[in-house]
Amino acid sequence: PNVITVKKNDSVEHAIKLLLENNVTGLPVVDEKNHVLGIITEGDLIYRGGEITPPRYLAIFDSYIFLDSPNKFEKQLKKMTGMFVEDVMTSPVIVIESNKVVDDAAKLMTKHKVNRLPVVENEILVGIISRRDIIKSYASKA
Repeated sequence: PNVITVKKNDSVEHAIKLLLENNVTGLPVVDEKNHVLGIITEGDLIYRGGEITPPRYLAIFDSYIFLDSPNKFEKQLKKMTGMFVEDVMTSPVIVIESNKVVDDAAKLMTKHKVNRLPVVENEILVGIISRRDIIKSYASKA
């Protein structure tokens, strides 16, 4: 329930510092009223060390036909060079309501291939559940 969060206008460096200091792999991004706007994870930050892959295209006469989405390239470039959390965060984010059971969280994580879910009540962040939390829950029942 004690969730470490960042705001969209926080610097990427601040988010990295919080991840490392608190030994967590993701932080919900919230507004002033604690509504979840997105999430910033190690996966979002790993782009910073990557290579830019321009979209593939065909040149026919004086026109270009893109084989890859130019938007994907723009998003990749923004994640690599962004200075603020909003530049690199994943949004929208998959959340789970606080009245759901652990198995529901596990199913959502599996379906959407995410490692953590912000927990909300009436659209307000009240916690976060990770894969490790789910494993601990299963272990306590064994």
